[in-house]
Amino acid sequence: MVSDARLPTGPHQAHVPEGCTLRPARPQDMATLRRLVWSERLDPTQLRWSQFWVVQHRERIIACGQLRHFPGVRELGSLVVVPEWRGRGIGSALVRHLVAQADAPVFLECAVRLVEFYERLGFRQVSWKELPWPLKIKFGVTLVVGTLVRRRAAFMGYDDHLRKGGVT
Repeated sequence: MVSDARLPTGPHQAHVPEGCTLRPARPQDMATLRRLVWSERLDPTQLRWSQFWVVQHRERIIACGQLRHFPGVRELGSLVVVPEWRGRGIGSALVRHLVAQADAPVFLECAVRLVEFYERLGFRQVSWKELPWPLKIKFGVTLVVGTLVRRRAAFMGYDDHLRKGGVT
């Protein structure tokens, strides 16, 4: 069950499993959002409940993701699905929904092992040169730390925006 009238329709519609609800996060969700993000060792900065959407099963939040706002660009981040709910399309539904909400080009940073997942959803890898300046600043830290600890990250942009030349 999907609870918000603003959900996209058509081929990119966000579907969540029966008995689950996709909804905007609420202030009282913040502790759970932090716990989910920290559990996956994701970027714990800029966690703002107002930028998050969650998938809830009964009273439990089982997935979350946010669309961070930067000047002229959005960053898809903090995407987490609890382990026992993975493989059911919840992460894909969240990504589709967040991209549909975007009012500017969408980029993300992910572990290299997740590139195929995001490619199936319309993202493509981009070079450092292709990143908009606000994200070069933010992702620069990852680039330096990743080099030091030998953990590579991939930078990706949502292909629809890239084809339209929406990158500044």
